[in-house]
Amino acid sequence: MSELKVAIVTGSGQGIGRGCAIEMANAGFKVSLMSPSERSVELAEELGGIGRSGSVLDVKDLQELVDCTMHKYGRIDAVVSNMGHGGGVPDLINTVGFDQSFEGPLLELPNELWHQSLDMYVLNVVNLARITTPIMIKQNSGAFVNISSMNTVEPRAPYPMSMLRGALHSFAKLFGDRYARDNIRMNNLMPGFCENVNLSEFARKSIPAQRPASFSEIGQVCAFLASQGAAYINGQSILADGGMNRAVR
Repeated sequence: MSELKVAIVTGSGQGIGRGCAIEMANAGFKVSLMSPSERSVELAEELGGIGRSGSVLDVKDLQELVDCTMHKYGRIDAVVSNMGHGGGVPDLINTVGFDQSFEGPLLELPNELWHQSLDMYVLNVVNLARITTPIMIKQNSGAFVNISSMNTVEPRAPYPMSMLRGALHSFAKLFGDRYARDNIRMNNLMPGFCENVNLSEFARKSIPAQRPASFSEIGQVCAFLASQGAAYINGQSILADGGMNRAVR
């Protein structure tokens, strides 16, 4: 394997995506970043990588990101897909009281929001995998890390769109089954509440760690899942939630 390691990170302009990009660079990856704003371009300049503005919902933007990466580096070793809340989730849902009595809209959510969220959470990963998997097959190596959510496996009323990430988890399992023979892996990373969330006291005390995660902490887990140290982890969904989810699997 080449000593050069290259990672694409989408949604890397701020928050978890930015944390992942920084930690991937710290782990020795050359990074190729994209987000809707210019923040990924600015971060790429700091990290000595490639930065582009574009949308993960636009296959043309994804293709241009991959083409630019291959032109400069000639390989892609990891793809980190970071997806925010899909399609303009109503403000009410973003309220973090984390109270079981919370009654947010569910049947009132329009079909357009469901479709936008499916595109954001699932199909952008499928589309990027279509473009990059043939490259990884030729290399006989590669790793995908999809940034998901703890709310996928334990649905919570304030975050109804996270249920769609369940489809992403199933896709990752099927992808891992199919491409493990080519030494290519795909896993999902499920963060809990992070430092950008204004937690209520009730929500904070619901976390055994008694605090939200830093973006760096989530980024370090991401970098591990993309590394050779995680070579035997495939098709899995890994929680990094400070112990908040209760189900034992």
